[in-house]
Amino acid sequence: MAPPTQDALRRRSVTWIVSLATVGLVFDGYDLVVYGTVVPLFLRDPGQLGEVTPALAGALGSYALVGVLVGALLAGSVADVIGRRKVMLTAYAWFSVGMALTALATTTTAFGLLRFVTGIGVGALVATTGALVAEFAPAGRKNVANAISYSGVPLGSLLAALLAILLLDAIGWRGMFWIGALPLVTLLPLAYLKMPESPAWLASRGRVEEARAVAVRTGVPLVEPGAEGPRASTPVAEGRAGFAGLAGRTYLLPTVLLGLLSATGLLLVYALNTWLPELMGRAGFSTNGSLAFLLVLNGGAVLGALAASRCADRFGPKPVVAASFTLGAAAIALLTVGLPLGVLLAFVAVVGLGTSGTQILIYGFVATYYRTNVRSAGVAWCAGFGRLGGIGGPLIGGLLVASGIALNSVFYMLTVLAAVGALLTLLVPTSGARHAQAARRAAPAALALEPRDLLARTAE
Repeated sequence: MAPPTQDALRRRSVTWIVSLATVGLVFDGYDLVVYGTVVPLFLRDPGQLGEVTPALAGALGSYALVGVLVGALLAGSVADVIGRRKVMLTAYAWFSVGMALTALATTTTAFGLLRFVTGIGVGALVATTGALVAEFAPAGRKNVANAISYSGVPLGSLLAALLAILLLDAIGWRGMFWIGALPLVTLLPLAYLKMPESPAWLASRGRVEEARAVAVRTGVPLVEPGAEGPRASTPVAEGRAGFAGLAGRTYLLPTVLLGLLSATGLLLVYALNTWLPELMGRAGFSTNGSLAFLLVLNGGAVLGALAASRCADRFGPKPVVAASFTLGAAAIALLTVGLPLGVLLAFVAVVGLGTSGTQILIYGFVATYYRTNVRSAGVAWCAGFGRLGGIGGPLIGGLLVASGIALNSVFYMLTVLAAVGALLTLLVPTSGARHAQAARRAAPAALALEPRDLLARTAE
């Protein structure tokens, strides 16, 4: 057992990493919803960017998600090779500059192009965060740590909706996008100083001495609790790295299923976050009232995911994700029933758990499913391929709104998608996870090197 000073050092290191990761993803969530908050303005006022139809609005919403797909897949190819820290710092700078330039756009063409460019940075961040957090978080707390980090996405969505209610009339849509550029002068310098590279990743690349030095500095034991079992002091990962490792017999089927699962979840997330204000406006609610539904949606996602992640650490993420999707499907269906406002808001909060909250749980599921040298690629695949669903969300929503289809029919379609997500979750193999848990239980304690042991070895 580590000395108290080492325990304190580890807690401080993990707190910094999870906090920085969470704040970074707050801006991912802000980017997700800030566009949805200004869509009604674009539709009603051609003086902003020019004429914007519902179909064009859906397309503009999807351009950022195409960028996210590209950025996530690129990050998955790179982060398992050059490291998580470099990719995350680059991503912070990239999407901040992209948001600033978007605020200066004067045409729909420039706006759409810059949304794509910004999305590349956002995708790289989403794809890398889960891997870094999973490699620093203690065993038995990995789903909670990832849930806290990825809850930054709905928190950012909530922040965007709240700021739109308070500030949109005063600062306009350009001011809303300038807010999204703040990480360049706030988060990036802090992360440069306080975010270390993952010791598990360093060791998997054969850079054992560097891994030991980081482990000593952060108080994190040099141990890899992945699907291959714990590693000793020289945990050189087995098997091919990156996307090549995902194509092997061990991971091919679950990778395909997890990609489809993420695509389903993100279709729901982006469809609702982009179009919920407009849909509720058409249901008779005022502009601020419609934006309030976004606050409740994303608040429910945060609180629900944090509670559900504790169950995921105890019972495994698979049954919890399936149950969350099922709750979401039921709640979306109930939005079609004439309900008092208070009850309607409660169901919208449950919808938040079943959509954005479920996606948080999916990222934790994926980040703990793979071994170290394919973990970033696995999370990147989940975030990247999943963005195909995210791309489809605003587009499909825009087409449905433009078609004049009944509001209840839109919600019924989303209900079916949530049910499909639950089914896909149940199909994901669990044998690899059970093997990893059994290996951890069976492994002798001496294999997990604590920082004091690493100090001794370094001194030798």
